[in-house]
Amino acid sequence: MKRRREPFSAFKWLLPGMHVKRWLLLLLFGIVAIALGLAYILKDVYQTWTFPPEIYYLTLQFMDRKWRALFFGILGVGAIVIAVLQLNRSLLAAFFRPGQSSLVDVVYRYRQRERGLKVVAIGGGTGLSNLLRGMKEYTTNITAIVTVADDGGSSGRLRRELGVLPPGDFRNCIAALADDESLTTQLFQYRFPKGAGLDGHSFGNLFIAAMAGVTGNFERAILESSRVLAIRGQILPSTLQNVTLCAERVEKRDERGTLQRVAGESSIPRQGWTIERVYLEPDRVPAYPGAVRAILDADLIVVGPGSLFTSILPNLLIEDISKAIHASPALKVYVCNVATQPGETDGFSVEDHLAALEKHVGMVLCPCVLVNQQFKPLEEDANYELVRLRGELPSPYRLFSADLLDEENPWRHDPTKLARALLECYEMERRREPAHDQPESAIP
Repeated sequence: MKRRREPFSAFKWLLPGMHVKRWLLLLLFGIVAIALGLAYILKDVYQTWTFPPEIYYLTLQFMDRKWRALFFGILGVGAIVIAVLQLNRSLLAAFFRPGQSSLVDVVYRYRQRERGLKVVAIGGGTGLSNLLRGMKEYTTNITAIVTVADDGGSSGRLRRELGVLPPGDFRNCIAALADDESLTTQLFQYRFPKGAGLDGHSFGNLFIAAMAGVTGNFERAILESSRVLAIRGQILPSTLQNVTLCAERVEKRDERGTLQRVAGESSIPRQGWTIERVYLEPDRVPAYPGAVRAILDADLIVVGPGSLFTSILPNLLIEDISKAIHASPALKVYVCNVATQPGETDGFSVEDHLAALEKHVGMVLCPCVLVNQQFKPLEEDANYELVRLRGELPSPYRLFSADLLDEENPWRHDPTKLARALLECYEMERRREPAHDQPESAIP
């Protein structure tokens, strides 16, 4: 079995886009040039010097010249191939661990991802991290646009005490996009236990906050922190303004429908209450220019998964972001949550999620809707429900369904299943409406 795979792996070096053939040709040209130079010298030496009889046999002069040329040519090519392979193995031994793929497979996958779709993912929280974790295996052209409205936990404390944007969602995205989720990534996600002043803080949040102090701004801090873990893609804030997410909600037992206004993302979800709407204070803030550029340049824009009112809508409520999505020629897909979120979307169906988006944004941003079609029995003490489709989606929505469930955590999306389903959705839409200047294939 191994012998059958080796020729294929070797020929991968010659595939288009590997950026290797040009250097092999240059190497060959250099060797030929050196050989010609030596040939001129040897010809002069051969004609003017007298050699002992042994040289006659060592240079195979008893053979015809064409056979001598063929023999030495094969011998030279073989020596070059063996030398280059062994040199690569020796030089790269320090960077490869036992059990890793061969160098050609690593380079092949890297080049495939480099030519992958330009994907923009909008959201926050665990849902966005799961999407990024799956999508990074197919493309490195990923831009995560993250909400800056978080005010709870470690992020909220750093935001209040140091005046930085909340780093929590950025930290999660950096860890999800890391090239190798190794010990360094685990360190980045490490959360300190109870202690003097550090209880509840994660190392990554403190690292980003410290980097912001060292570099002088939050954008530079995210960029440098991303370099530490060699992430595949980029992570951008939806805005650099200090915004507060507010909500109007109604207690379910209140028959009069009295509205209660609350401020702060962490204060909004509360069981027994229905969220009527969310909004930002201040309400008109400029979007981060890099985020707008990424949206307009994207092939695929993915909204969700994530907490509807506290992770997704805070991004879309920034007018420049929603306008850029609407104007972008990319395929726009809304990924509906697998399960409801207690205190936020209790009892919501797929249609309810879409209605909330339309109500807040004022238009249909994502005509394509990806929903989960795999359902499992819930545990008796589960405080959530699986999100289902009640009927048929109205125009202009187009429904795509797939098994997206994480077997171990059935209230979440499986990263691999989700990424694969999105790429298949892109392929289906591209075949339905052929477009110019599209990547050759979304799925390597």
